[in-house]
Amino acid sequence: MSTTSKGGYNESRATSYLEDIGFLIIERNYYARKLGEIDIIASKESVLHFIEVKSAFADFDPIYNVTKGKLRKVINSAYYFMKERKLNMAFSIDAMIIRGEDIEFIENVTL
Repeated sequence: MSTTSKGGYNESRATSYLEDIGFLIIERNYYARKLGEIDIIASKESVLHFIEVKSAFADFDPIYNVTKGKLRKVINSAYYFMKERKLNMAFSIDAMIIRGEDIEFIENVTL
């Protein structure tokens, strides 16, 4: 399986997981011009969640792919999304870490 198809597959798994725990999926693969991409935008209990999905091959823990630079791009893209949609509400920058069959949802990621 190519890296691109694996990423799409794992984003679909992450989306299903979020829906199963009560999230409403707003958008997938949102691209903010010149700022970056957000894998999943979802909402729950009046909070927007901007979610970065990370997975990796067997010998590497994908948590290490959630870097300060990547989070900065997600944050900038989140502000752009909210400005574009004229939204003023609580939000959270989150990560979904997929290790094989295990999915870990980390809310309010900071470095």
